[in-house]
Amino acid sequence: MLQESAKASSLERSQGQYQGGPQLIDVTLLKTSKHIVALCGAGLSAESGVPTFRGEGGFWRTFQATELATPKAFEKNPSRVWEFYHYRRELVLTKKPNRAHKALVDFEKKVLSADPKTQTFAVITQNVDGLSSNIKNLIEMHGSLFKTRCTKCGDRRENYDSPIALALKGTENSQFDINLPIEKLPSCSKCKGLLRPDVVWFEECLDNDILMKINVELERCDLLLVIGTSGLVYPAAAYASFVSARGGKIAVFNIEKTYDADFEFIGPCGEVLGNALMVNDGEDKHEVV
Repeated sequence: MLQESAKASSLERSQGQYQGGPQLIDVTLLKTSKHIVALCGAGLSAESGVPTFRGEGGFWRTFQATELATPKAFEKNPSRVWEFYHYRRELVLTKKPNRAHKALVDFEKKVLSADPKTQTFAVITQNVDGLSSNIKNLIEMHGSLFKTRCTKCGDRRENYDSPIALALKGTENSQFDINLPIEKLPSCSKCKGLLRPDVVWFEECLDNDILMKINVELERCDLLLVIGTSGLVYPAAAYASFVSARGGKIAVFNIEKTYDADFEFIGPCGEVLGNALMVNDGEDKHEVV
C-alpha cells in the first residue's frame, strides 16, 4: 500500500500538481498538525562530525562502507568488519548532538508539555550513531552502533563499552587489517557466541516490527519533516510521497535540493531547523513568507 501511494504521488509531482518553494512553515500548520514525524538522514549527524561514508572520500582504509557492511563481508572476515565498526563506535563516542538534534528534542518536549495535548511527534532516523537517543518516541530503522546481536543465540542488547573488545583497542588507528581470531572479537555474555553489530547491513531486510511501527506513524502523519537525507535509499525514500499522497505536507531541510516539497529549507540543519520549529535556543522566533 505504501509503495503504490508513493508511486502515484511521484507521478503527480512530476506533472506539477505539487508546487514546493523556498518558504517557512506556516505557523498555523505547525500548530494545527495533529501528528508530526521527522525523518532523519546522514546529513543531520554530519554536522556533528560523523562521516557519512558516501560519495568521494567515503572510504575507511581502502574500503567503501558498501564492501564492509554486508553479511558476506562479516562471514568472510569478521575481524575486518569489527575493526571498521570499532572505529565508528570510538569516533561517535567523541561526538555530541548538534543544534538540529537539540531542536528535535526541544520540539518533542514542547509537544509533550502542551496543555491540552493536541499533537503527537515521532522521529524516524536512518542513522546508527545514537545521537538522537534523547528523543522519547524514536524509531532507529537501521539499528544502532551501540547495540549488538549474537550470531548464535540471537540475544540483543545495548553496549557502550570502549573498546567493545580489548583486542580491538588501538586498531582504529591502523591502516592495515589486524586479523584478530574470532575468540578475541566481541562475544555474547550469555552463550559466548560471536557478536555482530545490530544494524541493518546492505543486502539485509529491515525488521518487520520496525516497518510496522514506521507504517503506523506515517499513516497518521499530516506533517513530515525530512531532515538531512538525500531521498535515495529505500524504503525511506518513498515516505515523503506516501505522506503527500494522503494529503500531508512535506518540509525538507537539507544543504541541497532533494525532494519536491511544500516547504524547503536549504542550508545546514543546525541553522534552520530550530527557527522553523520555533524552538531556536528556547525562543519562538518565526517568520512566515
